[in-house]
Amino acid sequence: MATSLRSPAFPSCSSASTGTDDEGVRGTCEDASMCKRFAVSLGYWHDPYIQHFVRLSKERKAPEINRGYFARVHGVSQLIKAFLRKTECHCQIINLGAGMDTTFWRLKDEDLLPRKYFEVDFPVIVTRKLHSIKVKPFLLQPIIELHSEDPLQIGFADGHLLDSKRYAVIGADLRDLPELEEKLKKCNMNPHFFKILFIDFCMVVGSPCSGGRLLQWRMTSPEYTSCFVLFNRVNMDDRFGQIMIENLRRRQCDLAGVQTCKSLESQKERLLSNGWETASAVDMMELYSRLPQAEVSRIESLEFLDEMELLEQLMQHYCLCWATKGGHELGLKEITY
Repeated sequence: MATSLRSPAFPSCSSASTGTDDEGVRGTCEDASMCKRFAVSLGYWHDPYIQHFVRLSKERKAPEINRGYFARVHGVSQLIKAFLRKTECHCQIINLGAGMDTTFWRLKDEDLLPRKYFEVDFPVIVTRKLHSIKVKPFLLQPIIELHSEDPLQIGFADGHLLDSKRYAVIGADLRDLPELEEKLKKCNMNPHFFKILFIDFCMVVGSPCSGGRLLQWRMTSPEYTSCFVLFNRVNMDDRFGQIMIENLRRRQCDLAGVQTCKSLESQKERLLSNGWETASAVDMMELYSRLPQAEVSRIESLEFLDEMELLEQLMQHYCLCWATKGGHELGLKEITY
C-alpha cells in the first residue's frame, strides 16, 4: 500500500491555549466551523442551525475531511445522547471550547435537552456567537420558548454572557478555572447534579499542567457523578503525526501536551491518573468501521474518494475518549458510541 504524507487535519476548536497561541487557536476554530458547514451543505448530516453561524466556504473541502467530520460529529453525539438517556436528561452539559457548535438546538429538536446546557469559549468567540443568536429569530426563538422567568439577558460589555433557564453561553478562559467556576455558578450550574463535560477538541493545545487541571476539574466533590467526552489526536509519534504537528505550529498552535497523545493507552491512562474511574478510547477509523452499513453507504455515495489509505491515515491519528466518575447505579460505565 502506498503511503502518503500529505496531512489534512480536522482543525481544532478550544480555548485551552497559551497566550502566544490564542490567535492561532481562534483561527482553527473558524476553520473547524467552516468544515462542518461545508459537510452539512453536502448532506453528510442534518443541521439546519449551523448556516446561521457560519458562512459557506467557496473552497471545496476534501472528501476525507468531510467523512472525518461526519465520524467525529456522530461519535460525540452518540456518547452525549447515551449519557442523557442513562440519566433520563436529569443532568447538565458543559461544552468547553464550544465555538459555533449547535448541539443545544439539535438536542432540543430531538426532545433530549438536559436540565441546563452550558457553553464556554473565548470572550471574542462568544461575542460573535451571541450576536448571531440575538439577530436571528431562528436561533433565538427556541431559547425564549424554554425561558419562562425574567427577561432574557444577553450581555456583551461585562461578561460576554447569555443566561436563560435551559441554556447559557459564557465567555471565559479554560486556564482560569476559579473564574470559570464563578461564572458557571452565576448561571445556576448545580455542583451536586449529574453532569457531562465535553470538549470537541482538544487537550493538547496548551501546557500539560493546565490540561491536567482541566481533566481533574469537575466543579464538584468526588462523590458526584460526571462523564467526560473528548475528541483528540493520537499516534503522534510517527511520521504522519509529526507532519500534523508541524502544520499546526506553522499556524501558531503549539502542541505542548502532545506527549499524552502517543497512543490510545496513554489517552486512557491520562484520564485515569486524573481521577476518573473508567476510561475508554477508540481511534476514528475504528469508529468509522463500526458505523451502520446503511449510513456508511449513504455518505460514501455523496463524494468519490480516490485515496482510501489517506482517509485511514488521517482517521488513525484522531480518537474519541470518554471517562466516567460515579453513576454505577445508572450504568454509566456501559456508555459507548
